[in-house]
Order: sequence, then C-alpha cells, then structure tokens
Amino acid sequence: MIAMDLVRIDADKNMARFYKLDVQPTLFGEWSLVREWGRMGQPGRVQVEMYSTRGTADIALIAAWIKRLKHGYS
Repeated sequence: MIAMDLVRIDADKNMARFYKLDVQPTLFGEWSLVREWGRMGQPGRVQVEMYSTRGTADIALIAAWIKRLKHGYS
C-alpha cells in the first residue's frame, strides 16, 4: 500500500489543513484511491475512487499528490 500525508499551514491566514492519499485493495480484486482532507484536529471529508489495476490507482495517487504540492501542501 502507498500512503501519503500532506499538510498546509499558514499562520497569517489561520490555515492548518491536511490531505491524505492512500491506495488500498478492495474485496473484489480492484484498487481504490482514498482521499481524505480537512482542517487539522477535525474529521475530514473522504472520497473513494475505484480503479481496475494497481498501476492506474498509483498513477492517480501521484497526479493528486502533484496537484496538492502545486496548491502549497508539503
């Protein structure tokens, strides 16, 4: 499994956010990309995307990770 935790903290804007990305197998032989995001210290929103192969799920994870880096997460 691949999991990535990203954070974005900006004290001037009172911003403390997290973004988690995780690739997990499903019970039916597929793969899922699980995204969770929100304010630190609060429960986050969760979105699950299904993929037929592990490779396509990994590519989607890397694309989402790059997008978050461009938005200031580290």
